[in-house]
Amino acid sequence: MRMSDKLKSIAGEGGDGWELFLRARGMIASGTPVTELTIGEHDIRTAAPVLQAMHEAAKAGNTGYAIMHGQMTLREAVAARVQARTGVPTTYENVLITPGGQSALFAAHIASLDNGQTALYMDPFYATYPGTIRAVGAVDKPVPARAEHAFQPQRADLEAAINESTRTLLINSPNNPTGVIYTPETMQMIADVVQAHGLTLISDEVYDTQIWEGVHISPRSLEGMADHTLVVGSMSKSHAMTGSRCGWLVGPADVIDKLVDLSTVTTYGVPGYIQDAALFALEQGESFEEEIAAPFKRRREVTLKALASQNILTPVPTAGAMYVMLDVRQTGLTGEEFANRLLDERHIAVMPGGSFGNEAAGHVRVAMTIEDSAYEAALKDICSFAAALA
Repeated sequence: MRMSDKLKSIAGEGGDGWELFLRARGMIASGTPVTELTIGEHDIRTAAPVLQAMHEAAKAGNTGYAIMHGQMTLREAVAARVQARTGVPTTYENVLITPGGQSALFAAHIASLDNGQTALYMDPFYATYPGTIRAVGAVDKPVPARAEHAFQPQRADLEAAINESTRTLLINSPNNPTGVIYTPETMQMIADVVQAHGLTLISDEVYDTQIWEGVHISPRSLEGMADHTLVVGSMSKSHAMTGSRCGWLVGPADVIDKLVDLSTVTTYGVPGYIQDAALFALEQGESFEEEIAAPFKRRREVTLKALASQNILTPVPTAGAMYVMLDVRQTGLTGEEFANRLLDERHIAVMPGGSFGNEAAGHVRVAMTIEDSAYEAALKDICSFAAALA
């Protein structure tokens, strides 16, 4: 059969940048021990009480076709959470329940872009961003957030990227891969640019419970932005429910209402027993979210302590999320060369910064996602490897 150009374009000409991850998984499958610090998945699994809630919901019969927008109780709980965190009046009418944050991201772009229009996103970026944009028939265009500016977007770079076909801007704070949180000044600048050019802002906030320094500001809370912003959220990072695939999109009520048409022809909703489990998890409150985030907060301190004893690897000041970015250029290697040699010679897998865009070249991303003592040992090995190279 003839494949559509749209399907063939999703990965892009350069692939998706995850070759090292796949190579590490191949080594593990062949029996080679590898310390894997690549993907953002908790080393703990979904909490037993959440699984019990899921089990009880399924046993009680909530296994049929789901309501397309999501169950009213869950939509109301998400709305209450968003309102409490941001101060923005939010009701169930502003919430669409989706099969994970990625589905919400796709829905946001479907809602705001027509074929051939341009969608901006900040570089460094989460790996699926350009493919998601191309999948809806739009033109993806990265905007640099440069290392010399601590990966904070600059107005001049945003303004330079906007043209007559530009319709959306996608941001992610706390940021994957850098761990950077956009400052209040950066967020206000972004809001000003969005409103000045009549853009839709898509804000990926799946790491909003992982804040180590500073504050997280949802741009939807800024003056005039509620009608210009779509917010992506998820149970995956905040509640360790990665495999359950339950997320949401928050935005203007008329957009959310119309997105039921997309759910009808794609996902047909999220299973009811999954939604019941998500509702149970949300009802456990902030203390449960803090418990899920605590290991990464500890490991951030371990990271800073380990890196303070050497001067070859320079960490990006990580203020949130479950990652640390390391500048490896003093070793004389590119990020890709460093990551591949680290895998071959020390059997430690990290992600080359170039997997997340041009602005992360010369860096590697380390996921703080294994048990504390193993993580500390891996960090020391990475520092030793870098010292030997330098």
